[in-house]
Amino acid sequence: MLKFLSIRDFVIVSSLELDFSAGFTALTGETGAGKSILIDALSLALGERGDVAMVRNGCERAEIAAEFDIASLPDLQAWLSEQELAGDDGVCLLRRVLDAAGRSRGFINGCSATLQQMREVGEHLLDIHGQHAHQSLLRPEAQRELLDGYAGITGEAERVAMLYRDWQALRRRLMNLNENAEAVAAERELLGFQRDELEGLGFTAAGWLEVQADHARLAHAAGLLETAAFGVDTLSEADNSCLAQLNALTARLGAALEYDASLGDALRMLESAQAELQEAVYALRHYQQRLDSDPQRLREQEQRIQSVMDAARKHRVAPEQLDEVLQRITARLNELGGDADLAALAQQERDAQQSYQAAAQRLTAARKQAGDKLAREITVAMQTLAMQGGSFAVALLPLGQDDAVRGNAYGLETIEFQVAANPGTPLRSLAKVASGGELSRISLAIQVATSRVASVPTLIFDEVDSGIGGRVAEIVGQLLKQLGKSYQVLCVTHLPQVAASADQQWQVSKAVEQGMTLSHITVLDRERRIEEIARMLGGVKITETTRKHAAEMLGLAA
Repeated sequence: MLKFLSIRDFVIVSSLELDFSAGFTALTGETGAGKSILIDALSLALGERGDVAMVRNGCERAEIAAEFDIASLPDLQAWLSEQELAGDDGVCLLRRVLDAAGRSRGFINGCSATLQQMREVGEHLLDIHGQHAHQSLLRPEAQRELLDGYAGITGEAERVAMLYRDWQALRRRLMNLNENAEAVAAERELLGFQRDELEGLGFTAAGWLEVQADHARLAHAAGLLETAAFGVDTLSEADNSCLAQLNALTARLGAALEYDASLGDALRMLESAQAELQEAVYALRHYQQRLDSDPQRLREQEQRIQSVMDAARKHRVAPEQLDEVLQRITARLNELGGDADLAALAQQERDAQQSYQAAAQRLTAARKQAGDKLAREITVAMQTLAMQGGSFAVALLPLGQDDAVRGNAYGLETIEFQVAANPGTPLRSLAKVASGGELSRISLAIQVATSRVASVPTLIFDEVDSGIGGRVAEIVGQLLKQLGKSYQVLCVTHLPQVAASADQQWQVSKAVEQGMTLSHITVLDRERRIEEIARMLGGVKITETTRKHAAEMLGLAA
């Protein structure tokens, strides 16, 4: 629950530090005093978007810090540990800083945090019921979300939505293939022909290089043989061949060594050259023996090259890219699939539909059970809220005939809150039959009923009691007081009957200090509560009679 709140330079608050207690706390004060500022500050601390207008005029930044006791929230403690945002045991500290330039920073237990992380923490800590909640109740989607939350099946509803999206994706794919069956078959046939043609070509990038090299060698075989023969003749076969002359020279130098040993270096180099030239002769003779000048093989290689070039022109790519073309064709064929793949896809679509239908039907059953229970609670509450004989119902309206088979992302039905405000009148849509006052009272009853199953420890009501008064207001106060036995309840109210039912009462006031309007919150003792409730009862002039009435209200509420 909320333990402490610190507010600095926020709207018209200069500095404020508040310690919170369990039970039901009422915030009261004159109109415009800033009763809702506390809720706005808490919302900012819990990750709501900020606005530069929230920074008090003339200040550099606004700062909100809130401390929560989370000892009874193991899920939140586990989440904080997973996010590496854990602090002291059983404590969660939230801090938000908003500067005058619009920059915002958030912290959880002293660690920098994103607004999304702060909002996720906030979902575990408190619920805020705004003063315009009854307006959102007129929207079918708000009614559905409220019912799912009351039933505790929000997770199941999200799973149904996921299953529906998966099913529809398969359904669209199947429909697209069926609607374009002829075109798909024609494309598959063409691609199959192209794949077979390229696979029959047996093309590889490495093989292409070998074919080109082999062709070049075969095409110039005669010239290559002539060159090799010329080399052998020049080095070894001719009368004045290089080796013959070199042999003669080495013989003479060998004889001359007897007279001058310094010729030894030259002789050794010539002998080395002699060996190298002899190796060259052997290599050229071997080349002559293995060089193939087969014209038939040359023609085959020319045909091979021509086939590759034709395929490359057909696909408008360089020959080296034919491998990539074959890969693309194969991938596209796999994507289009064959008749067997189409049948498999149809089975997948049927399986997905069955999974969705089963989950949606379970969701419908859970909604029906929770809707009946909620309707009974609201009907009972209406009897105490000056709507005797009235009744409330949660209707599950099947989707249209076309949609009944398919459903939608929200299930197999729409949710409609229905009310009969007076005895003997038929149930009709809440949006059509409830007056402003009736809608406000029904809204409050719904919020109190759904709050009883809240998973958060703190509930905040922001002037949700507008439009009611008298005995009904007293009953509303009793409802909130009863709720405060299980939850920490804060309520911004203008009704003395509601304020008198509170376990604690805070007064919000504003004053002009040094030319600046500032808001203050005072924790009231019994005597000051009597004065404040008397003000709420009597207006500007407070009499002893009004004070006695206020004291009596406090006594009765206690």
